Amino acid sequence: MLTPDQIAQYHDKGYVVPDFRLPEETLESIRRDHDRLLAGNPAFHDNCSALLTHDMAFLNYARNDAILDMVEQLIGPDIALWNMSFFAKPAVNGKKTPFHQDGEYWPVRPLATCTVWIAVDDATTENGCLQFIPGSHKDKRLMKHEQKNDPALTLQQELLPDEFDEAAAENLVLEAGQISMHDVFLAHGSAVNRSDKPRRGMTLRLMPTTSVYDRDVAQTMYEKRRGNNLAHHSVFLMRGVDRSGKNDFRIRASAD
Repeated sequence: MLTPDQIAQYHDKGYVVPDFRLPEETLESIRRDHDRLLAGNPAFHDNCSALLTHDMAFLNYARNDAILDMVEQLIGPDIALWNMSFFAKPAVNGKKTPFHQDGEYWPVRPLATCTVWIAVDDATTENGCLQFIPGSHKDKRLMKHEQKNDPALTLQQELLPDEFDEAAAENLVLEAGQISMHDVFLAHGSAVNRSDKPRRGMTLRLMPTTSVYDRDVAQTMYEKRRGNNLAHHSVFLMRGVDRSGKNDFRIRASAD
């Protein structure tokens, strides 16, 4: 569980690293599942932004009561999982993730999500650990992004330079099995991996069910930017009830 100080840090800085670690056998299972995913989908060499669309087995890792207990401390008892992603950042040529806010991409209304980022490998400054701009979430607003078209990037929306101070970034160095938790409005990114070690990370995207996963917004985003069509994602009630009364928890087939 999170301590009162850790909860306060999440709200103050926008992120927290709990006193928690997944066991090695779970990490090995994640790595095997990722290897299987890549064997069938080599295009996901750098990242897969919609794990559950391609392999529902990854859902098992989101059903971790210890993790859900901590998420509940931050966003309340009624929790839905609306996405999981995998950022592989392979050795030698792992791509840069530009500084961005997650909410720029997401059809959750009102915007509210706690991202759980699981270090599948050690994440260091040498292999491209996450970098957070502490406190950048506090205004609860989406800052201005620009559209990129750069194959060297994992994401194609980048914060404008005058929207944040990159010099204020804090490196999130994690050992394999540790997790971080961050707010939907927090500005963050990660550098290129030029090291000889991969930096695999898996994310759980969890929202309070007072928010709605809006498929009409998702479709509009897809028509504007293309990429992954989030309108066809399945959403899973992990705890409690649907407070909004508007979320659709039917399992959906991929439209990719």
